[in-house]
Amino acid sequence: MTTTSFEQLPLSPAALANLAQLGYTAMTPIQAASLPLALAGHDLIAQAQTGSGKTAAFALSLLARLDTRRFAVQALVLCPTRELAEQVAQEIRRLARAEDNVKVLVLCGGAPIKPQADSLAHGAHVVVGTPGRLLDHLDRQTLELGALNTLVLDEADRMLDMGFMEDITAIASRAPKARQTLLFSATYPEGIQQLAKKFLREPKEVTLTQRPAGTQIRQRFYEVTESQRLHAVGLLLNHFRPVSTLAFCNTKQQCRDLVDVLQAQGISALALHGDLEQRDRDQVLIRFAHRSCSVLVATDVAARGLDIDQLEAVINVDITPDVEVHTHRIGRTGRGEETGWAFSLASLDEMGRVGRIDEMQGTASAWHALSELTPADTRPLRPPMVTLQILGGRKEKIRPGDVLGALTKDAGLPGAQIGKINVNEFSTYVAVARELAPQALAALGDRPVKGKRVKARLME
Repeated sequence: MTTTSFEQLPLSPAALANLAQLGYTAMTPIQAASLPLALAGHDLIAQAQTGSGKTAAFALSLLARLDTRRFAVQALVLCPTRELAEQVAQEIRRLARAEDNVKVLVLCGGAPIKPQADSLAHGAHVVVGTPGRLLDHLDRQTLELGALNTLVLDEADRMLDMGFMEDITAIASRAPKARQTLLFSATYPEGIQQLAKKFLREPKEVTLTQRPAGTQIRQRFYEVTESQRLHAVGLLLNHFRPVSTLAFCNTKQQCRDLVDVLQAQGISALALHGDLEQRDRDQVLIRFAHRSCSVLVATDVAARGLDIDQLEAVINVDITPDVEVHTHRIGRTGRGEETGWAFSLASLDEMGRVGRIDEMQGTASAWHALSELTPADTRPLRPPMVTLQILGGRKEKIRPGDVLGALTKDAGLPGAQIGKINVNEFSTYVAVARELAPQALAALGDRPVKGKRVKARLME
């Protein structure tokens, strides 16, 4: 297929109209390569990075196969992390607006299992989840796969890295054999080949040799001593002043140390690592996605499956020994038509790692001196938004529109100054422009949301 128009695909007029309304004007390379094959019913192995548009590539296909009159699980999407599962489910819901009453359910660990079982008992068309929790529900017989026609393995290589091979095998073996299986992976290690041989039927393969948006990423390397390393992060931030930065460290302790250094400089920074409780992890990610935190400092394991919009910069505080990991790190910025910065801090001991990166990229690294970095502004770097937490969520049947209405229609705040709204089970989070935070907080305290008085607090 040479054209990239969605209208060339065998989609319903309602689905095409919904795509146009959502701003999907043309297919991305992975969508153009995989959608015709997936819609034709083929099993598929597709190599695609996060941010390449792969979610729509499998979502449109699984939605086209749904019988909405049949209230049973017909599509199952496996993801490596809870965050990615939530993002995938949200995208499927957006793309499913063309159909009436498509129910999409998220089943992940870190949340109580009984409310999930209760939701399953009421029926769902599409389930998105992490392997461990999905297997729990299959073992408890709260999840039935008898009606399944589409199985999706999203970021399959990451699931294998995280040790989910046995769980994936157990889940796939319980799914009907007469199904379509779509496997998406950024790399193609041996484990993926084993999975494909076991569970895919004569799969078509789609490989995008060109890395998405690679030319949009401007890389710079800075030589540092160990004593300079953490201080250099602050120099970079105050010189380039990116609104949203993801800083990678090789260890949890380095994450904690860097957050302490940045916060002491008045920079809003939060840590993301494996020692965090799930609730704290969720709140950190919400604040960063809301652009109410300037810097997210993370380990590679903690950031797996993380997809952040409008990420201006990535900083490699430490150079990773794995060249593929370096590519994944910097590939989170400069997506689509956007440009992004990728800064790497390297000591003399890490020059061998930099050499391997140069060899893989086929270009010599661009080196700059720390002395070039001077503050662009005397004021500390502050995020443009703040996040307000409302004590009340899906349990109270609160929807994003209820919160938006309370702030704009009732309180008169401009809609352009309201950012993302996340409704969780028991809490709702809304991003508002920093200068409007006091008004927004007062408005939520004065006016009912969904007919009830709510408590709200500023997350700082």
